[in-house]
Amino acid sequence: MEEKLFRTTCSTDLCFAIFTSFALIWIFLCFDYSTFRFSDNGVLIASSVFSTNKLPLHHPCSGRYLFIHNIPSRFNLDLIRDCQSLTRGTDKSDMCPYFQNSGLGPEIEDSRGVFFNSSLFKTNQFLLEVIFHNRIKQYECLTNDSAMASVIYVPFYAGLDISRHLWNPNISARDSSARDFVRLISEKPEWKKMFGRDHFFVAGRISWDFRRKTDEGSDWGSILRFLPESHNMTMLSIEASSWKNDFAIPYPTYFHPSKRSEVVEWQNLMRARRRPHLFTFIGAPRPDLKDSVRGMVIKQCRDSSLCKFMDCSSNGVNCDDPITTMKAFQSSIFCLQPPGDSYTRRSIFDSILGGCIPVFFNPGTAYSQYLWHFPENQTAYSVYIPVRDARIWSGSIEGILKGISKERESAMREEVIRMIPRIVYADPRSSSWDFEDAFDLAIKGILERVEDVRRKIREGRDPGEGFDDPDDFKYTFSSKD
Repeated sequence: MEEKLFRTTCSTDLCFAIFTSFALIWIFLCFDYSTFRFSDNGVLIASSVFSTNKLPLHHPCSGRYLFIHNIPSRFNLDLIRDCQSLTRGTDKSDMCPYFQNSGLGPEIEDSRGVFFNSSLFKTNQFLLEVIFHNRIKQYECLTNDSAMASVIYVPFYAGLDISRHLWNPNISARDSSARDFVRLISEKPEWKKMFGRDHFFVAGRISWDFRRKTDEGSDWGSILRFLPESHNMTMLSIEASSWKNDFAIPYPTYFHPSKRSEVVEWQNLMRARRRPHLFTFIGAPRPDLKDSVRGMVIKQCRDSSLCKFMDCSSNGVNCDDPITTMKAFQSSIFCLQPPGDSYTRRSIFDSILGGCIPVFFNPGTAYSQYLWHFPENQTAYSVYIPVRDARIWSGSIEGILKGISKERESAMREEVIRMIPRIVYADPRSSSWDFEDAFDLAIKGILERVEDVRRKIREGRDPGEGFDDPDDFKYTFSSKD
């Protein structure tokens, strides 16, 4: 009797314990993390930043979910529809042909032996934001629930927008879209989650085009990146500024493969190329930039029988023809990449695509720019000839390049060819990519950046610490240069 009573009591306790455990687990799983938020001063009260989705940790999209903001078409698609108002620059020809094929441009059909497959397009260097947007629509971890998102993408075509007004002395016209954009985004409920520090957008122009420091009509660019709300967003662009909320990602090239086999075929072709020229420079002189590195490079190239110079000035070669430029890159061992109107050049990526070893003269041209896409070991894939002042530099580019051993040259070229999939953007119309391209690395980089902010929050640190600080040493030469 006592034994039976004991068993009955024990069974009841056990049932109660099991019921309580299940109840607690159920409450935990159903907890609404979206009710957590930041205080007005940015201090964490509670937030879904600690758990960006409710899937198991082993789920392939855990920590990778991306939410696309739905913003008015005036900030993106209307710019494409009104492509006649967008020009390529000083030649004033419109951009309409380049919006074909999801922003890749017209297909290159007559390759004259330079291109060997159907993944080549006449891509404009300023259409990164369109290509990126079309590619992100195919991203495998999109979500319609912003509370689940690790990062939030805002499809503002900032580069196309400002290109309509860059030469307009009326700064109100230049800044109008920028001001409307940040006001719109900062009023959305998603903004309160991390006050924009999980937001990013992509610009197809250099970052300096969005950092006008004065209200003088003669000063270049818009004020976008100096607006208070913009400080908390990350911008990916073809060239970063010296602020830490700008990140550089590759310029678009002409090659947009759909699968790994196309990349491998291209790499093998670049390995087999005969390269009769020791070094090459493709570009136009800048007569208004007196005593510039570019001027020194052109002079030395013209004076050398081992250098091929393609003059892209109005009276020179048509460097807008991808066949002409890519043929030169593919026939050269080294390609000179001095700064031009800004620190970086699209030519860097076209030359890498051609298997040509880049030669840099300033750390801001590549080494402090494409941190997510280029190898950390700079000497593995490039030659660095630091020129602080072209007026007093007396070295010989030909002499330096001739002094590089054939073994090192071969190793560098092989590293350059291995870099090709990392610097090209796959065709956004495909959904069968089986290799990691420039887009994938950019998404991985932005996810890690936002996660670093969340880590600071978990540790009780200021989430804005270092987020938008200036990096005054980014473009300076080291003491060894």
